[in-house]
Amino acid sequence: VRSQVWSGQMSKGSVVLAYSGGLDTSCILLWLKEQGYEVIAYLANIGQDEDFDAARKKAEKLGAEKVFIEDLRSEFVQEFIWPALQANAVYEDRYLLGTSIARPCIARRQVQIARREGAQYVSHGATGKGNDQIRFELTCYALYPQVQIIAPWRIPEFYSRFRGRTDLMEYAEKHGIPVPVTPKAPWSMDANLMHISYESGILENPKNHAPPDLYQMTKNPEDSPNEPDVLEIHFAKGVPVKVRHVKEGTCKETPLEIFCYLNEIGGKHGVGRIDIVENRFIGMKSRGIYETPGGTILLHAHLDIETFTMDREVRKIKQSLGIKFSELIYNGFWYSPECEFVRHCIDKSQESVEGCVQLSVFKGQVYILGRESPKSLYNEELVSMDVQGDYDPCDASGFIRINAVRLREHNRLQGAAQKKL
Repeated sequence: VRSQVWSGQMSKGSVVLAYSGGLDTSCILLWLKEQGYEVIAYLANIGQDEDFDAARKKAEKLGAEKVFIEDLRSEFVQEFIWPALQANAVYEDRYLLGTSIARPCIARRQVQIARREGAQYVSHGATGKGNDQIRFELTCYALYPQVQIIAPWRIPEFYSRFRGRTDLMEYAEKHGIPVPVTPKAPWSMDANLMHISYESGILENPKNHAPPDLYQMTKNPEDSPNEPDVLEIHFAKGVPVKVRHVKEGTCKETPLEIFCYLNEIGGKHGVGRIDIVENRFIGMKSRGIYETPGGTILLHAHLDIETFTMDREVRKIKQSLGIKFSELIYNGFWYSPECEFVRHCIDKSQESVEGCVQLSVFKGQVYILGRESPKSLYNEELVSMDVQGDYDPCDASGFIRINAVRLREHNRLQGAAQKKL
């Protein structure tokens, strides 16, 4: 790493900063320069609404040696969202993990840039109380073990100097950092292709209702169209390969197009809103509000086609693996040996998850209408009440008696205990 002199100080080396273009990371960029680092700014495009050209110019103006703006949308869908969908990954029964899944995708490219540019440091703007610091850093250490991480919000010199937004604004104005001209919403927001999350500020009181103007990705279901959108979603090996709008005939076949289209349909019908209190890995509970329209539609469709095509006992094991996978993602262990093993098992379970699900999206809900598959385990003749098929009802008597042995023995034991009383 070449050395330069800034303010009479020799360079400490190069650092790749995960840069958003916002107030916090702009101040961090300048602060890192003050500390004597050469800063390489890196901004990941994972589907958020962002003026990337403006962010590039801002980083260059603040003195970034280089600026990398990386379009990660396609790999985010194929390499991160699709495996989560195959697993039916839902954290604590409700959260579809939109932020959690994005972090290893972002950090992986950050590490790639650091290695390519010969930078021995990486930095981020995640707070010292949240999950994201863990997700970013575990990914970095897993993929680049020698890397050194600068986390300003855990450095007393930094967080003692910047105790709140006012301090950041004053620092920005003093150093010519463009400051937001519109008032900041009284909550924090994280957006990507999969979802938008909202937390902190006025939302920290779990009793406070979300303001109606909070949601940006979905309409209020009360204001959504009065006609449903009926879709066919085609799956192969547990991932969607085609979506067709039954009435309009619109077809989408690439992963990115499929996901964006389902976000559009789900968004206009207000699908995928949740308001929860969750358990952070670091040990505290936090309140989060999430909107995940496309992901919610796909979860309903995938659950349906999976049950239709997967053996019952395999699915029981796979369900438990899905819960474990969700926890690993949430806690930041995407790049761990245990997560690799679980992903491999889940991927194996999806070999026969193939077919088409027809569903209706309407007023905040997803309604399954029907399904078909060349690999279905559903036998219409076998299950019919009108046809005996290859099944002898007399066999059920022995099946029931065998299963009753345990219950009878339990009753006998309970009866003996009662007599002693």
